[in-house]
Amino acid sequence: MVDIAQQAAIHPASTGDAMPARVPLVAIDPGQWRALAQRAIEPNGYYLPAWELAVSATARGRTSASALPAFDGTSSRLIGLMPVISLWRSLKIPLPALVSAHPYGTLCSPLLDRDAPIEAATRLLQQARKAGAHALVLNDVALDGAAMHALKQVLGRDGLKPRVLSSCMRASLDATQEAETLLRDALGTKKLKELRRQRHRLEEHGSVTFDVARRPDEIAPALETFLQLESSGWKGKRGTALVQHDGDAAFIRRAVPALAETAQCEIITLRAGSTPVAAGIVLRHQDRAFFFKLGIDERFAKYSPGVQLTLELTRHLCADPTIASADSTASADHPMINPIWRGRFAIGDVLIPLRRHDPVVALVHGALLGLNAAHERARRIVHSIRRAGRPAS
Repeated sequence: MVDIAQQAAIHPASTGDAMPARVPLVAIDPGQWRALAQRAIEPNGYYLPAWELAVSATARGRTSASALPAFDGTSSRLIGLMPVISLWRSLKIPLPALVSAHPYGTLCSPLLDRDAPIEAATRLLQQARKAGAHALVLNDVALDGAAMHALKQVLGRDGLKPRVLSSCMRASLDATQEAETLLRDALGTKKLKELRRQRHRLEEHGSVTFDVARRPDEIAPALETFLQLESSGWKGKRGTALVQHDGDAAFIRRAVPALAETAQCEIITLRAGSTPVAAGIVLRHQDRAFFFKLGIDERFAKYSPGVQLTLELTRHLCADPTIASADSTASADHPMINPIWRGRFAIGDVLIPLRRHDPVVALVHGALLGLNAAHERARRIVHSIRRAGRPAS
């Protein structure tokens, strides 16, 4: 049975101002959501409906997200969407704020209609206020992206300013360049020669091939190959591989085939003979690709299979005229992708105040800064323990 909140989101024209400010993700009409994604001012493959709905349905620790929807005032067309959860649910901080729902990827830039970005941003902030929030916390947003630019304009008009809580530079690929020139400039001839030597050694185990699975009938077996590779390595040893948790496995097995139906996902695999040695999942949204995850067979680690796969992915994307850029969606200091993809863009967590001179915003800001400092201290301790070669207790 569809509840009142779902009816309001599905039929916004019939409810007018009575439409709830915050609704379940499943209440958003999927056709409207897909249409907004096609018109979005900034691509975000992790907020495509097939992906985010699968995350919210089953993924471990990420279920039951809500949405702040923004509709055009005259046509009831969806022009903005921001998946959110409460600050309490996200970080156990008992203050009235909403946090961008984490989509199992590392990008939470909201979807704003490129034909009306300012109106979309305005209405999203209005919806957050109507939902009772005093602030929004956007994690992992492109700080110089078009969506953040629109939000800044609206905030400035209201005498408000976003506060950057943390930031870093993330690796990206300019896929408009010629691949071999890009790789030579990034790695140098000596490193490329060493990688070619490793590839020749890998060929001793069988002809090396690079496969791209796109069609729904191809992608299901390719996904199982990826899941097996991911769980066979260090992620499996740490218990963080997708297939090791029922909810995560259900999410990825639902999301990948659904995105393949609209040509928005592909799985890349490197093989030596019939043996898969590396595989990765790549999302596509508009003219941007998103390198989601990588799995390798660690028996072939001395041949750098993850690097070899990334070199082939670079060639694959640079040869595709529909792709202009790729987001590594990797950590700032990722040792594998950073030397290969030398483009950088700023990514960060941002606090957006919704009311002027609001003491609650200051409380939220202080709590988040304290939490970030504690996390950074813990990260440094773990890093020092690992460098010293001592097991973490």
